[in-house]
Amino acid sequence: MLNHIVDVLADPADLTPLQGADDFTRLVSESGHSYDVARQGYVTLAGGKGLNHEGDSLEMVQSREAFLSHGYFAPFVECVSAAVEDVLERTAAGVDEPVVLEVGAGTGYYLAHTLDSIEGSRGIGLDISVPAAKHLAKSHPRVGAVVADVWERIPVRDSAVHAITVVFAPRNPAEFRRVLADDGEVIVLTADQGHLDELREPLGILGVEQGKLERMLEQAEGHLVPVGEPELIEFPMQLEREAIAAQVGMSPSARHVDPATLQERVAALPERMEVTARAQLVRLRKG
Repeated sequence: MLNHIVDVLADPADLTPLQGADDFTRLVSESGHSYDVARQGYVTLAGGKGLNHEGDSLEMVQSREAFLSHGYFAPFVECVSAAVEDVLERTAAGVDEPVVLEVGAGTGYYLAHTLDSIEGSRGIGLDISVPAAKHLAKSHPRVGAVVADVWERIPVRDSAVHAITVVFAPRNPAEFRRVLADDGEVIVLTADQGHLDELREPLGILGVEQGKLERMLEQAEGHLVPVGEPELIEFPMQLEREAIAAQVGMSPSARHVDPATLQERVAALPERMEVTARAQLVRLRKG
């Protein structure tokens, strides 16, 4: 809930501290700005320009919830949680309530698992999608759900976060550096070439572009540096047609393929397919 993490949130307009008001129906800043808390428990923290990018639609969020709830990506979840646990054991040993920020947190599936794995930890789930934030707000008792744009100023105080996780989501290295504690780390899980390749041709969906990892590291230069070598996580999944439809429906491909066309293509697939999940886990710290 927001009361668990309000002490590390900041006004997106000027980064002054926020606090709860009127039984946490609002967050107010020292500079006098006020942000209403939605009845579902999330808060939108956007500057004067508002939100300038489009988040996941309700249909995409429902697809995400349907796919992830079956545990198909469990190895990804375990790997991210283990990396956060390793970071906090080394860098936040004396901190009673270490803070984990997940950017592009979606429904909170990954963040909730991480908090369950680390006693006393608390999480900020940040996503630009309001439908996602409604799920995120109830994903875990120690999650505070924030609607915000990662491409803008992240509404978090300087050096307040002990670990940042980014799972198949956008990144802002300059802002990550600002909000990250000196010994903290950014843990990025990014799709690698070969991810879901068995579905690319029959469904006509987007592939993983070549050199994606290298470009990500280049963009981080001057802000963050790698910790060790990237870790490849690869595993097979046995997916039925319904799961395949949900997986594609939660991805960017959902915006690029006509729903009726996609439905026809999924119906033409075998009843069950083995599909490869493949991603790189990258850890970064302040340079």
